[in-house]
Amino acid sequence: MARNASLSGFPEWLPEERLVELHVLDTLRRVFELHGFSSIETRAVETVGQLLRKGEIDKEVYGLSRLQDDEGDAKGKADPQALALHFDLTVPFARYVVENAGHLAFPFRRYQIQKVWRGERPQEGRAREFTQADIDVVGDGGLPFRYDVEIALVIAEALSALPIPDFRLRINNRKLAEGFYRGIGLDDTAGVLRSIDKLEKIGADKVAGLLQSELGATEEQARKALQLAGIRTEDTSFVAQVKALGVSNELLDEGLSELEQVIEAAVQRAPGKVVADLSIARGLDYYTGTVVETVLVGHEQLGSICSGGRYDALASKGNRKFPGVGLSIGVTRLVSRILSQDLAKASRSVPTAVLVALSHDDSWGAAQDVAAQLRSRGIATEVAAKADKFGKQIKFADRRGIPFVWFTDDDGAHQVKDIRTGEQVPAEPGTWAPPAADLSVQVSTTA
Repeated sequence: MARNASLSGFPEWLPEERLVELHVLDTLRRVFELHGFSSIETRAVETVGQLLRKGEIDKEVYGLSRLQDDEGDAKGKADPQALALHFDLTVPFARYVVENAGHLAFPFRRYQIQKVWRGERPQEGRAREFTQADIDVVGDGGLPFRYDVEIALVIAEALSALPIPDFRLRINNRKLAEGFYRGIGLDDTAGVLRSIDKLEKIGADKVAGLLQSELGATEEQARKALQLAGIRTEDTSFVAQVKALGVSNELLDEGLSELEQVIEAAVQRAPGKVVADLSIARGLDYYTGTVVETVLVGHEQLGSICSGGRYDALASKGNRKFPGVGLSIGVTRLVSRILSQDLAKASRSVPTAVLVALSHDDSWGAAQDVAAQLRSRGIATEVAAKADKFGKQIKFADRRGIPFVWFTDDDGAHQVKDIRTGEQVPAEPGTWAPPAADLSVQVSTTA
């Protein structure tokens, strides 16, 4: 995080920092829309029952209660109709799809950029209030696997357009993992996945201990599970490595084929950005196929900056199923790292390109006319509030980060000064324009 927040876990940005965040958001929107994803927004509040129906995440949820309610949080999570802030955008999106299915054209491609809230311990990369940017494709009854491939490629393109270090999408498949576990005799596949998901945090020995003590795995079964999790390749050679472990299962074969398709396409269309990493498990229970986590190369301790996968049963209405696949970018986590490492910088701290100076107080109206002409042509312009000495008005512009100051003399002649270089030239408000690089705030990498 660029600086300490007065309330831990709830970051706020200075104007120049916010400009970097807006650049990230605008870039993501542009890429998502180029690929045909429509923007939606869901409410910030869901019922507790809706939020907690999949996965063990109840400790992360912020419940809502009115201050004047004597019962306070007494009902809390015990009441499924109690209200809470959403902790991600996927669960609310599933509810949105079910409620609006009659108005949507399937497969439905959506992107959603909103704040979410989780009651986590604040630390670098983890906040209690943060912005996520999601893309999903949802089908009605079925969803071709090809969308799993497309989602990964779209995210690789979007992240490549941001001012961030190199990254890797680490991809696995839950069918592959679950089929393998069943093939070695471990039927509590969800429990095994939760243990494997802790591999990077606690290490292989402790994960093996969990598999044996909590799930009843033998030493050989734990060894096999960890062998699978140790496979990582930048091409499709992982297929041969998995087969060499000698485990047979139909679900394993299906997941192996799906992961091979994703990696094969990525090698061609996003070379060097995607790896098959069979340690990736994802803790939430609703994932059913492809699973993804993304790390910044050299900044792995930050954790995953983008994650998600395939979910076949999260959204349903009677016998009607709405399978989907999607990925979520942790925008706040990314921006925090960009700012703390000075990876990118805004060209100025305000959108204003021109300050129209006042020669005397009675010139304010004429200055507003000049500003209106400039604004009509897309040039962000402010008018000085007081007719101070020109030197003082120039200093004010400099403090604000405004590159140009506009002067009009009593005869109506105009001049504009680039206060960075000192160059001052005649200009007309109906035709003058700043250089393209100064027309709007530019965000560039500093590496």
